[in-house]
Amino acid sequence: MREVAAPTADDVRAARERIRGLVVETPLVESPALGARLKLESFQPTGSFKVRGAAAALTALEPGVRVVAASAGNHGLGVAWAAERLEIEATVVVAETASPVKLEALRRFPADLVVHGEDYDAAEEHALALAAERGSRFVSGYNDSDVIAGQGSVGLELLEALGGEITLVVPVGGGGLASGIGLVAAPAGARVVGVIPEASPAMRASLAAGEVVQVRVRETLADGLAGNIEPGSVTVPLLSRLLDDLVAVSEGEIAAAMRFLVREHGLVVEGSGAAPVAALLAGKVERTASTAAVVSGRNVSAATLARVLA
Repeated sequence: MREVAAPTADDVRAARERIRGLVVETPLVESPALGARLKLESFQPTGSFKVRGAAAALTALEPGVRVVAASAGNHGLGVAWAAERLEIEATVVVAETASPVKLEALRRFPADLVVHGEDYDAAEEHALALAAERGSRFVSGYNDSDVIAGQGSVGLELLEALGGEITLVVPVGGGGLASGIGLVAAPAGARVVGVIPEASPAMRASLAAGEVVQVRVRETLADGLAGNIEPGSVTVPLLSRLLDDLVAVSEGEIAAAMRFLVREHGLVVEGSGAAPVAALLAGKVERTASTAAVVSGRNVSAATLARVLA
């Protein structure tokens, strides 16, 4: 089991300074039809918030260090994008079931792409073994103090725009984004509500048990939130104290949110990014002018989008 230190709010602020100029300060827009605001992380250069954590981790490295990452797609894109700009050697491991659109995007970067295993859990296990074998730095998409700190920069932007008396609705897979946001938002008085797909309840089960537990994961539109959690992940104790609530959304609710974002805002959003909007539309989180949903990514295949829209 890897030992990962829990980051602090000061780490989030330091990470934001390191990645300033590398990532985008994304738009925060009103959604009258939703009765809430949308933080559009889908506008990041890789199409996802994950580039924040990847850039934060890679800018903290000593010169000459190589990195290995496991990813459902978006974290790998963030690592590959940051590695190219910082001239760092990177290997990204994805499962055979990874989204075709994310695989296509990954192949545009010079990072070494390894396709291994039938699901995310197998890809992560292989990436950990590769990092140990090569003496490389393993950069987890969630169980990494620098990555969590980088993701938390979303929370700083939201606090600056809206103040502290707000409700932030955040997608949760491994919990890195919600942990980072919670580190800065919770002390400021904000409510942080996590959203998971019903098909992948790993974080809910782990929070209930007080430790990481393995669950059965089914196929989901929110592929970026799917999979089990690394044993001992620092995100479980962080979220146990930082989350105000954790709700689950169905596949039908995710699909409805994707359609809503296309219809009302002209936004192409992947299932993971639409999950917070799904929770609001389904009435699982209260919608107010002080509520903001983090729309975390846009990387969805044309075939999946067409099926959802149909």
